[in-house]
Amino acid sequence: MSKSVFTEKYTKFRRLLIQMRQANELTQVQVAQKLQKPQSFVSKYERGERRLDVVEFLEVSKALGVSPHELLRQLEHPTQENG
Repeated sequence: MSKSVFTEKYTKFRRLLIQMRQANELTQVQVAQKLQKPQSFVSKYERGERRLDVVEFLEVSKALGVSPHELLRQLEHPTQENG
């Protein structure tokens, strides 16, 4: 198993987080405010400069207003995205 954050699946994960943020018309600043973190925190996980741990992922999902289960389902079943 690769340790790189640039695996195909992790790239897909990052893109899903970005898509969910944009779909909910949230800026990085707004998400960061909900998380009580600096905007750079959001920027770094979206660009792949840092990984999210499970607890952070759950917090980010809540801040985005999406179910963590839905994000993971889309990651595992890409053909079922957006519908």
